[in-house]
Amino acid sequence: MPRIEPQKHTPYDSEKTVIYAAPGDPRFSYSLFVPRGYSEMPEPTQIIVAVHGTGREGVVEFRDALAEFAQWNNCIIVAPLFPVGVRGDGNRDGYKYLLEGDIRYDQVLLDIVDKVRAQYGITERKFAMFGYSGGGHFTHRFFLLHPERLWAASIGAPGSVTCIDPTRDWWVGTRDVVEKFGIALKPEALKEVPIHMVVGDADLETWEITHSPSSPHYMEGANDAGKTRHERLRTLKKSFEAADVDVTLDVLPGVSHRRLECLVASKFFFHRILKKMRASNRQ
Repeated sequence: MPRIEPQKHTPYDSEKTVIYAAPGDPRFSYSLFVPRGYSEMPEPTQIIVAVHGTGREGVVEFRDALAEFAQWNNCIIVAPLFPVGVRGDGNRDGYKYLLEGDIRYDQVLLDIVDKVRAQYGITERKFAMFGYSGGGHFTHRFFLLHPERLWAASIGAPGSVTCIDPTRDWWVGTRDVVEKFGIALKPEALKEVPIHMVVGDADLETWEITHSPSSPHYMEGANDAGKTRHERLRTLKKSFEAADVDVTLDVLPGVSHRRLECLVASKFFFHRILKKMRASNRQ
């Protein structure tokens, strides 16, 4: 594949960048960390997407926390922002389920990544993804629909999970993904993506994640995966492993719902996968 010619850059487009409007839908935006001298490094530049949780702090926080890792591992960090209430209804959670009205959040993210690829001359279509809490919702559901676009994914403490289950509808299961998204599951592609899951063993609060019948996203089976994030992530792990997905689970002792402590484990995972992937590419 011929190399994509990068666009001309200004100082605002390097290291911790400005915030850009998303291509095709300016209701959404993103910022980047672009390593100094990325195009001159011996290893090809890779993209890692970092998806915020409900509080949206991760838009800047995750980008900055990953900056040193990105500089030394030649990765561009993409931090999208999915604002609250983009349809005027105050909904905080639409992005977590990938579909909200006529908005396809998975496609919004793919458009952002492809814009970044063009902007910085990156030919590799695959990227990695980290998401914590609400971002963990997004990340594992994006993996189910688009495994062919990922070289790795790290799923941090999602409040609710979508299991690979052909007997239940989305979002609890995957029976109707073709009807909802026009995409069929790709079992062989799912097996090709190394998955990391991380949660603290003290992440036990349930007030925010228990679905009541009056909850906007309630459906039958909404709470069947377990009471806590810890239990629900283990249920997701079993579901993925039953489909022969390679899953690594880190349970951090003494850690509650603390995103930056969990991100440390994700960085170790990404470093391991990058090292293996790049060694394989050199052969």
